[in-house]
Amino acid sequence: MSSTHSKSGSGVDWTPVPQTALVIHPAKAGDGRLRTPQMRLEEAVGLAEALDLEVKDARVAPLRALTPATLFGKGKVEEMHDLVQELDVNVVVIDDALTPVQQRNLEKAWEVKVLDRTGMILEIFARRARTREGRLQVELARLGYERSRLVRTWTHLERQRGGFGVMGGPGETQIETDRRLLADKIGRLKKELDEVRRTRTLQRDARKRAPYPTVALVGYTNAGKSTLFNRLTQAEVLAQDLLFATLDPTLRIVALPGGRPAIMSDTVGFISDLPHELVEAFRATLEEVQEAHVVLHVRDISSEESEAQAQDVRDVLKQLGAGEHGQVLIEVWNKLDLMDEDDREALAARARRSEADVEHMAVAVSAVTGEGCERLLGVLARLVDDDAAIEADLDASDGAALAWLYRHGRVTRREERPDGGLRLEVRLDPQALGRFERLYPHARVG
Repeated sequence: MSSTHSKSGSGVDWTPVPQTALVIHPAKAGDGRLRTPQMRLEEAVGLAEALDLEVKDARVAPLRALTPATLFGKGKVEEMHDLVQELDVNVVVIDDALTPVQQRNLEKAWEVKVLDRTGMILEIFARRARTREGRLQVELARLGYERSRLVRTWTHLERQRGGFGVMGGPGETQIETDRRLLADKIGRLKKELDEVRRTRTLQRDARKRAPYPTVALVGYTNAGKSTLFNRLTQAEVLAQDLLFATLDPTLRIVALPGGRPAIMSDTVGFISDLPHELVEAFRATLEEVQEAHVVLHVRDISSEESEAQAQDVRDVLKQLGAGEHGQVLIEVWNKLDLMDEDDREALAARARRSEADVEHMAVAVSAVTGEGCERLLGVLARLVDDDAAIEADLDASDGAALAWLYRHGRVTRREERPDGGLRLEVRLDPQALGRFERLYPHARVG
């Protein structure tokens, strides 16, 4: 965003000049989506505001037929030009994916910067990425997006004259040079990202060897995932009423009823028409979802768009192959606190009835107030608790075996024997039980 400075007394005012925007949602005939054009326009305004744009006006533009050169017909382009001049905005946001040609032609026609939906989301992701992996993934996605738009970037060189032979002028040469530089940079970023992904794979493999089940949170952006994550894990992950407030995945230990710990991961929020560049770039991060034992699909059940948002999340999960490895998927109906009492009670009762059906299970909660969260933890404990309950008799001298059981299992009962030994009731996962029997064959296990 541009900025200016003006002298104020003896100092300099470096306050950024706010960028003003007009947001347009092209409503295509026969779209067949669950969302209304007005709902989609409101989401586009939210994206623009997440970029600190001051939205002066937002409009739905009916689109009966696509015009290859400008997306809109000639009359609509002229009408929007007059509106841009009247509003005196710096940016026009088009809530759709534009081709490089369409973007360039609209910028020429309206004499302002034009930003499409893909460009907006990439810009937001670039601002929010914090980890090295997140920054690499976003940069790779942005370069892939910009590569097709280089002709627009270098149009100022077309005015130059000169050149030798029949190879074209310096503008064309500059474009080719820039493309080669961009290809080199993309190659370097991919190598760096491969190295980061290898590290993540090693970390994931190490977690698999630990006796902890994993739970992944997914959901539409702003559904309340991070607030729920904080509530369940007592973490302090950024949770704001802001699109894509959380970008980089966060992992924490959560204590389930009965004492069994689990690893919970909070992943990036999804959104409709998530750019394919980002789905590909974030595939490694979203592998946390593929590898999880349980996937919690967090929904803003108070929203009119809840079902449409849920379908967008299901579509991305399908792209990722989530659910193909036997994972259990639970819907978490969040934001009960925003519903009236009758609706809240009816929804909670419906969720309780669903718990008998693992394939269509739902739990109703409010991450803000904590309502339903204990119930959710109880459901998780039942789903991941495949541990075997054993009784172990240890002699008084078996201190190492006792410490091992406390470290790798859950001791649910402990009794002292008359001879000074111990009788324990312990829950161990099958892998840990096998290791215990190999390490301490003298312990009596029943």
